[in-house]
Amino acid sequence: MTHTPQDAVRAAAKSLGGVVTVAEGLAGAGRSLDLDGLEREAAALCGAALMLPEEDGRAIRPDLALLLAQVDSLIVRLRR
Repeated sequence: MTHTPQDAVRAAAKSLGGVVTVAEGLAGAGRSLDLDGLEREAAALCGAALMLPEEDGRAIRPDLALLLAQVDSLIVRLRR
């Protein structure tokens, strides 16, 4: 199977979503979090998404929207 840059960005978004899910669980358990690594990975993901051809970038919007929703949920959890 051939892996494209679009596939790599999609996989990175899914992986980062898993990290956010774990972070949300830890926050819900009252654990303190260091989000520096998450911020770095999100910045790298955004940079990679911007480098995609326009059509490929549009195709991964749902994946990025899902990740954004997960991050928003984490933010809400951290503000409690």
